[in-house]
Amino acid sequence: MTVSVRFLPDDVTVDAEVGEPLLDVADRAGVFIPTGCLMGSCHACSVEIEDGNTIRACITAVPLGREELTINLFGDPSW
Repeated sequence: MTVSVRFLPDDVTVDAEVGEPLLDVADRAGVFIPTGCLMGSCHACSVEIEDGNTIRACITAVPLGREELTINLFGDPSW
């Protein structure tokens, strides 16, 4: 099953498989998400999804049960 993943603010959309790591999806789309520890502890990879919740891309995969997922990338000057 595929999910259409849209990255803002660049408005880049790519199809992804359910369960595919978000960092891999972003990389394939040519979108940069900064990382630090790759375990979710440092929050360097925090991104916001369309419902306003913040997730950590390094420990999150494309969810089941959605046709679309919008991810808002915001810059953290410390990373």
